[in-house]
Amino acid sequence: MHTGVVSLDQDQCYLAVQSKDARFDGWFVTAVRTTGIYCRPSCPAITPKRQNVEFFVAAATAQQHGYRACKRCRPDASPGSPEWSSRADVVGRAMRLIADGLVDREGVGGLAGRLGYSERQINRLLVAEVGSGPLALARAQRAQTARVLIETTAMPITTIAFASGFTSVRQFNETVREVYASSPTQLRQRLGTGRSRTVGGGELTVRLAARTPFDANALLEFFAARAVPGIEQVDNGTYRRSLRLAHGGAVVALTPGPDAVMCSLRLADVADVQAAVQRCRRMLDLDSDPHAVDAHLGSDPLLADLVAKRPGLRSPGHPAGDELLVRALLGQQVSVAGARTLAGRLVTRAGDPIAPAGGVTHLFPTAAAIVALGPDGLATPKARASALITACAHLADGRIVLDAGSDRAEVDARLVALPGIGPWTAAYVAMRALGDPDVFMPTDLGVSHALAALGVDPSPRAAVALAAHWSPWRSYALHHLWASLHHERTSR
Repeated sequence: MHTGVVSLDQDQCYLAVQSKDARFDGWFVTAVRTTGIYCRPSCPAITPKRQNVEFFVAAATAQQHGYRACKRCRPDASPGSPEWSSRADVVGRAMRLIADGLVDREGVGGLAGRLGYSERQINRLLVAEVGSGPLALARAQRAQTARVLIETTAMPITTIAFASGFTSVRQFNETVREVYASSPTQLRQRLGTGRSRTVGGGELTVRLAARTPFDANALLEFFAARAVPGIEQVDNGTYRRSLRLAHGGAVVALTPGPDAVMCSLRLADVADVQAAVQRCRRMLDLDSDPHAVDAHLGSDPLLADLVAKRPGLRSPGHPAGDELLVRALLGQQVSVAGARTLAGRLVTRAGDPIAPAGGVTHLFPTAAAIVALGPDGLATPKARASALITACAHLADGRIVLDAGSDRAEVDARLVALPGIGPWTAAYVAMRALGDPDVFMPTDLGVSHALAALGVDPSPRAAVALAAHWSPWRSYALHHLWASLHHERTSR
C-alpha cells in the first residue's frame, strides 16, 4: 500500500533539505527517524543523514507514522502545497474542502456527498495519493488551528478545544501532545511575556505565510479597483472585507508584507477561524509557486519583460463564489467603476448589516435575498436582471455550487447553459472563485488592448494560439496582461 511518501524524486527532496530551500516548504515534510520529528525542508537544524529520513506529502501522514512537529521550524506554519490549491481532480477538491473545515462541520459523509463519491472511495483515493484518509487530514488541520488559537489569543484552553473542532477536551489534549510534544498549556507558556495576544470579542491575528517573491502591492491595487462600498475597503496598505461563514458574519483585515500577510479576524464565532484563514489564503493566492510560474511565463519573449517587472504576481481569488457571480453579471457592459456602484446599491438594499469595521458595514446579499427582490428590484436592464435572478435561483437551491470543492468543468457547463452567461463570465468565475490557474479570456477587451500594445495580433483566434504556450499558468499570464495596462477596462 502507498505509504504517503512524496512522489517527488527522493534524492531531489534530500537536495532541497541540504540546501535549506524554502521554495519547497509546504510541498512535503521531512521526517527524521532518529529523532521522531518532522520538519519543513528549510529547517535550520543540522541536516540529518540521508538514510535517517523519509519524506511525506502531508503532515498528517507523518503524524500517523508517529512523528511530531519540529518546534524550531514549525512545519505547520509554512505555506500550503501549490498542488492542492490548483488541481481540479477529486483529490485536489477534497484537500481544499478538508482545509476549509468541511469534515469538522459535516463529517466524512458530508465530504463524500459533496464530491459525489462514497466514503470508501474518498478514503481510498486520499490514502493512495496523500498517505492519509480524510479523518487524519482533518485531525492535523484541527491541531494546527488549535496551535494558532493557543498562541494568538487569550481564550481559555477549554474554549479553544471546541473552537478548533475537537469533540472533547481529552481528544484535544492528546492530539496536541502527540503533534507538538507539548501540552496546550506548555505551548502557551513558551510564548513568554514579550509576545502579545489579541484578546476579546472573538478577535485574533494570524500570520499567513507566503512564498517569495510576493507582489503584495499588485494585490492591493487589484482589490482597491474593485472594492464594493459597504463590504470592502482598501486603506493604508490594508484590505478589509466582510465574510459570510458557517456560524455567522466576519470581517477580515489583511495587511500584506514582503513574505507574509497579517490577518486580523473579527468573528461571530471563533469556530469559523479555520474556514476564514483558508479563504483568505485562497483569496490572496498564497499557496502558489511563484518560481514555477515566473520561470515558465518568463521564458516567453512576449511576457519576459512583464514578468521581470512584477515578480511574484498572484492570481487573486475570491472567498464567496455566489457574490462573485452576481458582481460579474452586474458588471456586464459597464465600467469597473459602474460595476462597483451597482453592487454597492445592491448591498445597501439587500445586504445584512453588521457592526461597522471602518468602511465595512454589511455582508453581501445571499442569493435567496436577491431572488426575493425580483427583476424589478434590480437597477439593471430587464434582460440582465432576469439573468441575474435565474442564476441566483440556481445558487440558492444548490443546483450550482461555487466554492473550492466545485468541479470546474461541471460548473462551466452549468453556467454557460444559463441565459445571459457566456464564456467570459464562466471563465472569470473559474479563475477567481474556483482557483483555476489556467484560465484565459481571448475576448476580453483588456487582453486585446494589452496584446496590441505589445505589438501582436490581438484577435481572439490569435490570442488563443498565443496563450497555448502559457499553459498551465494562463491565469497568471492574464493578470500580467491586465497589469500592463495603466487603466484596466474589463475585469470585475
